[in-house]
Amino acid sequence: MSDSPRTGLPPGPRLPALVQAALMARYWPRFISACRRRYGRVFTMRIATMGTLVYLDDPGEIKKVFAGSPAVYHAGEANKMLGGLLGDSSVLVIDDDAHRERRRQMLPPFHRDAVARQAAVMAEIAADNIATWPVDTEFPVAPKMSELTLEVILRTVIGASDPARLAALRAVMPKLLNVTPWASLALANPALQRFGPWRGLHRRIAEANRLLYAEIADRRRDPDLATRTDALAMLVRAGGEDGQDGTPMTDRELRDQLMTLLVAGHDTTATALSWALERLTRHPAILAKAVRAAEASAAGDPEGDEYLDAVAKETLRIRPVVFDVGRILTEPVELAGYHLPAGIMVAPGIGLVHSSPGQYPDPDRFDPDRMVGTTPGPTTWFPFGGGNRRCLGATFAMAEMRIVLREVLRRVALCTTTAAGERQKVKHVILVPHRGARIRVRAVKDVPSAAAAGAGASSCMHRS
Repeated sequence: MSDSPRTGLPPGPRLPALVQAALMARYWPRFISACRRRYGRVFTMRIATMGTLVYLDDPGEIKKVFAGSPAVYHAGEANKMLGGLLGDSSVLVIDDDAHRERRRQMLPPFHRDAVARQAAVMAEIAADNIATWPVDTEFPVAPKMSELTLEVILRTVIGASDPARLAALRAVMPKLLNVTPWASLALANPALQRFGPWRGLHRRIAEANRLLYAEIADRRRDPDLATRTDALAMLVRAGGEDGQDGTPMTDRELRDQLMTLLVAGHDTTATALSWALERLTRHPAILAKAVRAAEASAAGDPEGDEYLDAVAKETLRIRPVVFDVGRILTEPVELAGYHLPAGIMVAPGIGLVHSSPGQYPDPDRFDPDRMVGTTPGPTTWFPFGGGNRRCLGATFAMAEMRIVLREVLRRVALCTTTAAGERQKVKHVILVPHRGARIRVRAVKDVPSAAAAGAGASSCMHRS
């Protein structure tokens, strides 16, 4: 880079914006990685429906974005496409003072102590789900993880307990949250929901709203509201009788935050857990070590927790669920040696940094040990984004991953496989295993009397 910042945008592919959009929709990580190899550490893309993006993979430049003024780097504006589902007051789609106040109100349910109070419920939900897994039959674990993480949110975040309403939420939410590219058109343009192809989406949104508003009404009139630990109860109290400053949220604002937590915390965590099992079953020695860590964790040994956390961190490094984050510039800035104009989006490349040999030696190697005893930097490991927009539920998601992995590894013996790793498949805004993370359970273990420490690393092989 020259000392004097350059005018104009960094180089990038000259393909039409529609073609680049199609390539992103089908080959997101591969396309971005190819551009990185061709154009260098900063490059420009023009994506239909999204506009002009400048990708960054230098941690130093990414730090400028994350530490920059939220008034200049607008993340909410970059997420506007989600507003049709999340609502216009969602913490993900607002900026400036409104975002700062909403984020402050939403932090308490996701503090470490609040999350720790939900650990037993998470473990119970995991155990119930694992008990339904088939034995000696290959199956995709992603749908099971999706059921599990949805149940965790419904019971710990929303606090749903009415059996009929829980059943209705379990039925409608997976259909609503499985957003197809076709449905995305009507979320970006809600007026389309009046027409035939999208009326089903409109009905599902209306049903989800009915159920969420019923939960909100129940919580508001609950005589035990002050002592409830679910996130919805804490949000109802925020700015109210709990002594916080600020204005209590309206029913509509509460609905938008609940939908945000469902969308942001359901498929993302389910996908991360699916990738973890996909990776573990292809690395017998690491699986055996993880099984021993799960038994140690169940016995209260913090070293067991540390290794399971390392498995989760390394999974999120090598298979990030989201490949990048975006910020729209509200005024010109200088980044990566260029004067960048207002109106474009800058995109710190999570997947690019996580796969950089400069940051992680032998980056294609799955190696949880590299995460043991270290705290990755906020611009070299950032699967939850960064700065003032770092995911509110990061602590919750990491605890959930550790607890679910612990319960899986201590309750079932998994077969290992020599099959090739599953490809990353684009599903709306996340990257999922293309075959659903297919695994095979060799045997169910006797819990709480745990099997031998290495029992999970069975040598039974299968073809995928």
